[in-house]
Amino acid sequence: MTEQEKLPENQAQAAKAAKADKPAKAAKKKPGFFAKIARWFREMKSELKKVQWPTWKQTWNNTLTVIVCVILVGVFLWVFDLVARLIIDALLALAGKG
Repeated sequence: MTEQEKLPENQAQAAKAAKADKPAKAAKKKPGFFAKIARWFREMKSELKKVQWPTWKQTWNNTLTVIVCVILVGVFLWVFDLVARLIIDALLALAGKG
């Protein structure tokens, strides 16, 4: 085959490829703002269906656990603060500045 015979075949293939790309470009068009929001809500709804929600008993137990832990940490900090204040007061009294 000569170069001139190959040229029309290449042009025909290039034309076919260009025609095939036009619908692909149209399909790649970005979705609109409201379409994105609607898609987000659909995906959120499907994800929330997958969630294993706790029972009221589990929720109550977890709530009590958190409250008890908060109280214990509060008491611990109060005791630590009291001891630290007493130690500092005693050191200042020894140094004669208290």
